[in-house]
Amino acid sequence: MAEGHRATPEPQAAAGSGHAAGRGRPGLIDRRDLVAALDRAAEKQVTLVSAPAGSGKTSLLRTWADRPHQDRRRIAFLSVRPGQQDAQLFWLALLDAVRTAVGAEGAAEPSAVTPGFDGGVVRDKVLSEITASPTPFFLVIDDLHELESAAAVEQLGTLLTGLPPGVHAIVATRHDPSLRLHRLRLAGELAEIRAAHLRFTEAETRELLAATKIVLSDEVAGALHQRTEGWAAGLRLAVLSLTGHPDPERFVAEFSGSHRTVAEYLLAEMLERQPPHVQRLLLRTSLLDRVNGELADLLTGATGSERILLDLEDANAFVVALDAGRTWFRYHHMFADLLRLELRRTLPGNIPELHRQAARWFAEHAQAADAVRHLQAAGDWAEAARLLADHTVSLTLDGQAGTVVALLHAFPARTGEEHPELALVHANADLYQHRLDEAQAHLEIARAYADTTAPDRRQRLRMAIASLDLLLARLRGNFDAVFEQADALPSRTTGQSTTEVALAGDLRALALLNLGVTEAWSLRLDDSERHLLEGVALARDSGRPYLEVACLAHLGFASGNRSFALVRRRCEEALALADRYGWGAEPVIVPAQVSLAGTLICTGEFDLGAQWLERARRATQSEGEPGVRLLVHLVSAMLPAARGQLQETLAELTAAEQVHSHMRGEHGLWSRVIGWTAATQARLGMVEQARATLAALDERRAATGEIRTAAAVIRLAEQDPAGARRALRPVLDGTAPVNSFLTPIEAHLLDALACRDLGDKHAAGTAVEQALNLAEPDRMILPFAMTGAWELLETLPQRTSHAALVSDILDVVRGTTPGSPDRPPSVPAEDLSPSELRVLRYLPTNLTRPEIAGELSVSLNTVNTHIRRIYAKLGAGDRSAAVQRGRELRLLSNGRG
Repeated sequence: MAEGHRATPEPQAAAGSGHAAGRGRPGLIDRRDLVAALDRAAEKQVTLVSAPAGSGKTSLLRTWADRPHQDRRRIAFLSVRPGQQDAQLFWLALLDAVRTAVGAEGAAEPSAVTPGFDGGVVRDKVLSEITASPTPFFLVIDDLHELESAAAVEQLGTLLTGLPPGVHAIVATRHDPSLRLHRLRLAGELAEIRAAHLRFTEAETRELLAATKIVLSDEVAGALHQRTEGWAAGLRLAVLSLTGHPDPERFVAEFSGSHRTVAEYLLAEMLERQPPHVQRLLLRTSLLDRVNGELADLLTGATGSERILLDLEDANAFVVALDAGRTWFRYHHMFADLLRLELRRTLPGNIPELHRQAARWFAEHAQAADAVRHLQAAGDWAEAARLLADHTVSLTLDGQAGTVVALLHAFPARTGEEHPELALVHANADLYQHRLDEAQAHLEIARAYADTTAPDRRQRLRMAIASLDLLLARLRGNFDAVFEQADALPSRTTGQSTTEVALAGDLRALALLNLGVTEAWSLRLDDSERHLLEGVALARDSGRPYLEVACLAHLGFASGNRSFALVRRRCEEALALADRYGWGAEPVIVPAQVSLAGTLICTGEFDLGAQWLERARRATQSEGEPGVRLLVHLVSAMLPAARGQLQETLAELTAAEQVHSHMRGEHGLWSRVIGWTAATQARLGMVEQARATLAALDERRAATGEIRTAAAVIRLAEQDPAGARRALRPVLDGTAPVNSFLTPIEAHLLDALACRDLGDKHAAGTAVEQALNLAEPDRMILPFAMTGAWELLETLPQRTSHAALVSDILDVVRGTTPGSPDRPPSVPAEDLSPSELRVLRYLPTNLTRPEIAGELSVSLNTVNTHIRRIYAKLGAGDRSAAVQRGRELRLLSNGRG
């Protein structure tokens, strides 16, 4: 069953047959793409089809050769007989195939074997016959791996590299022969079709099932494809067994390389063809999911295993390299099944010790999860429990918390009672699954066990328990407990042994993460940033990329009091690292995704922000960390608020309140949630509900800037602009505590709306200008859209120093996002100083340099100096070029549409 049609390996065609029959076989599918690929490859001088047994090489060649329009071509088709050692028989068979193809006189009679055979002479006869025939001419040789005559292989190589124009050769084999085709490869005259091309795709697997009228669900069909890895023979054997089967889905669930028909095929075609020392290696290492030369040497008690593994991979013997350096290998799933079956049949008594040897090797090479698996397979439950307890935290820090859960489930049901140290592992697994009460109970059991265990392990267990206590407090939102416990964790140098020092480093890094996150949720952002950066450095030093991603993911939020450019840069760094390790859709990266989304939404890039927000929502667990979930709901409320979709905004804020109600401490963004909730209610006309929301707050909370701005919104809804201004006064004069950089901007904008309602246009303009001053450094657009104050921008004097920002704001509320998707990323804010940025933002206006100096209250000389530096840094030669470059770098808007 190759690219044209795939089927079980078929009987060898007779040597010398010009075309092999095979058209119209039932239950096969037309693989046009694969046949077309062979057509394109066949345009080269030589095409090599190299793949394992049962990959469909013969079927591909026959389908390609048997097509009706191939009658216009001359095709000599030869299948090498099994175990062909006689060079004369091979060359005579090839000569007969060529003569049959060209219709030579007497071609029906096979050439006679003669004494004194000269392979070179017959090779030249073959070449002569081909050269004399009309072109195009194709020489197709199947099963070349069966040719065991080195002389014949060498002579064939000479023939293939010397074919005349218009003559092409296609060679199919299970492993690459020594034909010395490297010159053809360099010349671009060698095409290669390998196992990857021959494998069935999942769609083709479903097509094959449909062709044989076998009905399976998409999930089960996918499982069959995954199990067989698209191997043609395996699929065909499965299809034959599934035909008429009473329970096809159960068959697929149980189908493996140990299935009788598959095992018989693999045994005959693969295992029994290997010499005894190779069979020994394959059997003894089959219990491994992956193997390298050193580990294979250990399990076989021999040397040279790496060379054998490399040769097996080169020979397409169902051995697959897992890394570019070809140091680690695995066996094809079905071949591994067969090998394990044979190992159980031939060496059952050796299996436990093989697992123990593998466990010791993996433990010595810091691969604890593999070591635990093999200890469990050997039935050494006590040692497996001890090893897993010692490494449960480290495995989690490597992003293998799910692996820990799986290993835990592999223990017998009552193992925990016999080995109480597993309570620590249970606690860790509970925390991963956010079963916090169960985690607390298991930590108490682990604590009691640690008090009674041997002194050499007591400290290690206590350190691990302390780190899980800290994580539990964070996940419960018990921030005070985190701060109390953080100092009790070890320094980087604690411990007597190298292992203990490494564990102490891991636990300190975890403590820094938990502390930094808690400080972030408490809005102690400077402290959070410092501890998270230390955690990043420690994670890098100890080679813990998962922990590094976790710290980096929160750093964006922790940088929110610095600049949006820094937030964005740190979020993108975290996202890039997570993608590199395949964690781009995991909960660990959600803080970076949602912080980036919030930044984009704040700056008016709503569509891009919505994309990142959706990714964050998909990865957020319904019972995950409450601080993260609250942030996701809060940012989710920002987008509809900016678009005037107030019911959706209120729904997200209500969800955020529900999350917060389950926290034992108060999230720093809580006043933001309450303030926006009340403001949204007021804007929806729910003034009484809004007042009730604020009335439930104590005096401390009611005094915050976020609540006072909400009170101002309520006053405006009640048509009491003077009352709104009174509510805003403590925010505007800086006496009210605020927890968000958005709050002062909102306050000035609400004050502007109140002044407008009072008829004081000058005061309204001044308030808007102050809001623009605060919004300018980060290009803040969201507050103008949320409050509706953008309408006031239409009446601002054209000489405002924020013309570019005003243009951006108006573009956004009119439905045009500033910039374009393909615009280059912004340069770091440090490239232009704040003073230079202020001057740059006047350049799109019609103001002269003296007028700009007057607006900024600086000397003309200072403005000239800044402009020269701006030109130099942006690589611009004049004002127009500087404006264009500023727009490309998102330092200026693209102007009004």
